Amino acid sequence: MPPLFGGSSVFSLRRPLILGAALIALAGVVAPAQAADIPAPGEIVMSPNIKHVTNVPKPEALADIHTDMAFQGDYAYVGNYSGFSIYDIRNPKKTSLVSSVVCPGGQMDVSVYGNLLFGSVDSSRNDDSCTSTGQSATIKESWEGIRIFDISDKTNPQYLKSVETNCGSHTHTLVPDRKRQNVYLYISSYSPSETFPDCKPPHDLISIIKVPVRNPTAASVIATPNLFPDGGFPGVPGSYPDSKSATTGCHDITAYPEKGIAAGACMGEGVLLDIRDPERPRVTATARDETNFAFWHSATFNNEGTKVIFTDELGGGGAPTCNEAIGPNRGADAYYDIVRGKLVFRGYFKIARHQDDTENCVAHNGSLIPVKGRDIMVQAWYQGGISVIDFTDSSRPKEIAFFERGPDNTAPALSGGFWSAYYYNGYIYGSDFNLGLDVLKINDPRTNKANGVKTDRLNAQTQTSYPERGHGHGY
Repeated sequence: MPPLFGGSSVFSLRRPLILGAALIALAGVVAPAQAADIPAPGEIVMSPNIKHVTNVPKPEALADIHTDMAFQGDYAYVGNYSGFSIYDIRNPKKTSLVSSVVCPGGQMDVSVYGNLLFGSVDSSRNDDSCTSTGQSATIKESWEGIRIFDISDKTNPQYLKSVETNCGSHTHTLVPDRKRQNVYLYISSYSPSETFPDCKPPHDLISIIKVPVRNPTAASVIATPNLFPDGGFPGVPGSYPDSKSATTGCHDITAYPEKGIAAGACMGEGVLLDIRDPERPRVTATARDETNFAFWHSATFNNEGTKVIFTDELGGGGAPTCNEAIGPNRGADAYYDIVRGKLVFRGYFKIARHQDDTENCVAHNGSLIPVKGRDIMVQAWYQGGISVIDFTDSSRPKEIAFFERGPDNTAPALSGGFWSAYYYNGYIYGSDFNLGLDVLKINDPRTNKANGVKTDRLNAQTQTSYPERGHGHGY
């Protein structure tokens, strides 16, 4: 098997970008690759301004794939369909596993607040315990929703409480109240069916869980606001890749509490929300793209809260969409400016490097790199790797750095790559399905100012503003 990890990185000379830092500095954009340039299975390729710091293999205790991440203090929390893990990142070069919790129930997307960890379960179970087994959602007694853990002892997290929600919890978003006495969880879920007693159509809502911080076992659903009283986008029937999803709830919501706004990626459309009253969110603007977007997946604001990036998860993360046949505008990012309260489309971005037909590749999860005065983010593309994108000009976004591996031959085709990639306190962390946690370092004049920005928490779906230098605001 070709080398995969740490100091065994291989630099490929077959790709146009790997010609030296001068090409990036002069062009500022990654040149397209041809199909013949696809690296060998497991081979690492990267731009000269990215360094692969380390890889920590997936824990043996967690048999399924890694999912989303959160960060707090000196620790990274990584979800897995089989549970979650905690990593010590005090010295990112020596990132190490602290503990793993086996508690099956996908996706187990995680967020953290104080000594609490929240995990999303969108996999119908026979009960809410960590020893539960899968059970059809057609059975009334089946359970899906949120699990709450006490993580005050990082070596031995304790399961505190579960809260059941309509259609489960595919993802969730933390919205702390201004007094920090309660934290709200906006629960995103979808795919209703007449055969599901707890998830019947229409499902045009989100669930809101209120968690008293000092008494988390009192957490409960306090509201199920209907965001789409008109039913939302009805979808476009057909077969992949030309069908378009109907709006049945939301997939992801990203909140910016200090600005009182949130952005929802709601399968058939993107929405802007007013969340000044966190118990009563309301849609204030909607965007649809019937030409190119198949599945509105996630959203990210710029630091000023004047732009939103929506991603299109064409193929659901299990299809080869980074190729010439699909083209540059599907399975991509779409950039919108917020102009007088409306979402105004500006442009698309998609990685130009073609991937093998065995590689699932499409726009997925990312976060901002805190460079004051510029809009730059890091983003995962499954087996398309990790990309750093400058969207300061939202009509002309451009890639300024990347890291990826050739096809993952450690797992079946179309089932590998980076679920998410986030910037935290000077480093980029990537959660790879099968290969574990990767740590990267970018060294580029356009991003180096971010090295001086420190924060004590990152839940990517709960944005906070950042200063140019010094300590972040947190929440």
